[in-house]
Amino acid sequence: MQQLVRQVPVSDHIVRYALSLVRQTRVGGEGVPDFVEDLVGWGAGPRAVQFLILGGKARALLQGRHHVQVEDIQALAPPVLRHRMVVNFAAESEGITSDEVVARIIDATPTTEDELSRDARFQKIFAS
Repeated sequence: MQQLVRQVPVSDHIVRYALSLVRQTRVGGEGVPDFVEDLVGWGAGPRAVQFLILGGKARALLQGRHHVQVEDIQALAPPVLRHRMVVNFAAESEGITSDEVVARIIDATPTTEDELSRDARFQKIFAS
């Protein structure tokens, strides 16, 4: 089963989408939303992207598909990112959880390839 999961193809767009979600958790990074700067003490690292993609592959198979969709990454973002991201005291004092921050990041991130590639927040990331 693990070999089958690893063989599921992933488009460049899905990889960029997962990368965009994870990069937006990192305080001080380019294109990070203001609410992340205000609420997050520590963001997710590069392995979070790997686990979003791998989990997306598994979820796609479980859903009867042979390719990963944006919805797979969105569904896995809270469980993958919640323990890789630490909210700061300001968030804790307001009762804001990492899941709520992840939900806001998902809402703030374009989902189509065209929107994502034209969004100035991500152009430098994708150029490297």
